[in-house]
Amino acid sequence: MASNPPAPAAPFVPSTEPFGFAGPRTDEGPWEEWNPTEDSLRPVRGRHRVGKQRGGGLARSSTVLGVGVIAAVGAGGMASANTGKPPVSISMPDLGSVSHVFDGSSDAPKGSATVLSDVATSEVTAQGAKGAGEALRDRIMAQAESQQVQIDSKSQAATEAALAKQTDAAAAKAEQEAAAKAAAAKEKAEAAAKKAAEAAKLAELAKQFTLPVVSYTITGTFGQAGSMWSSGYHTGLDFAAPTGTLIKAIHSGTITEAGWAGSYGYRTILTLDDGTELWFCHQSSISVSVGQKVSTGDVIGRVGATGNVTGPHLHLEVHPDGQATGIDPAPWLRSKGLNP
Repeated sequence: MASNPPAPAAPFVPSTEPFGFAGPRTDEGPWEEWNPTEDSLRPVRGRHRVGKQRGGGLARSSTVLGVGVIAAVGAGGMASANTGKPPVSISMPDLGSVSHVFDGSSDAPKGSATVLSDVATSEVTAQGAKGAGEALRDRIMAQAESQQVQIDSKSQAATEAALAKQTDAAAAKAEQEAAAKAAAAKEKAEAAAKKAAEAAKLAELAKQFTLPVVSYTITGTFGQAGSMWSSGYHTGLDFAAPTGTLIKAIHSGTITEAGWAGSYGYRTILTLDDGTELWFCHQSSISVSVGQKVSTGDVIGRVGATGNVTGPHLHLEVHPDGQATGIDPAPWLRSKGLNP
């Protein structure tokens, strides 16, 4: 900063002009009054801008500062004049720099004091940028959290849907298994009931049907192949028993034939009410006659060995509806509650 030494006193030069107005001078007047008009004035070229004083308060502050500096300089000079001491150098700040500090001008000289308005603006800008960044960060975090919530919700919904599907599948499977068990139990119960009914029926039929002999041995079954039979196979069921063993009527019916029948020996045919014919063959004797009505258990003859035989036995054939070809007597007897 520059020091301000006291200004030297100016020499006194007396004026030659008389005091006051001495009269008109040769280089003056007479003057004519001139009133400028629009035609006499040249048009103003270019742009003229009147600078406005920034901040009346700051301008007044600069004026006060200048007056204070001058007063300080005067006081220093007076003090040095009165005391005889060397003048004190007073450092004055550059008024341009000071004005730049107060008016916030952007063209302050390099190295001048920091502009207060720029500092405030920078702080506000920094705070605004920080607030905007935090707001953006909060918004991004909120959006991410919302997306995560949606993902979690979808995942939970998918899990619940899969669990519900599994539960429904398990329930459906359990229901099917229960239905199958119920159906099986029902079928089993129906089968048991049917079997019981059949047993009851057979028991009732057993009272109406009886085996032809009491003590016997099965020596020949239906369908056996052999040359001893003229048809090439056995056509009946053989009950081997001693000669003279009683032969009983299997069921009630009518005697439709009784006598000799060639290879069958002595034969008796009992016709039931449904038309089924029962043939009793190889008898040693016949105890009934044609047209006779018999009941279950009535004696119709005796076991013998007449006809084409190898030993005493009863040859039994069953002919439904009087057909020439017979059927297996064993299942027919079982259907009547008898177990040969």
